[in-house]
Amino acid sequence: MQSCELVSYITALACAISKCFTNDELAVVGAAFTQLGDTLTTIAVQNQLCNKDAD
Repeated sequence: MQSCELVSYITALACAISKCFTNDELAVVGAAFTQLGDTLTTIAVQNQLCNKDAD
């Protein structure tokens, strides 16, 4: 998948989600997705570090 396609899909998903929630709910959903993304990044970095130590 090209990077522009990914950005377009994410934008379309955000627009669809925004129609289902109030602004207050969107703030919570946005914060939750931010935390999810940060946690996944932390796990990926930790996995890379562990794999480097095993080499």
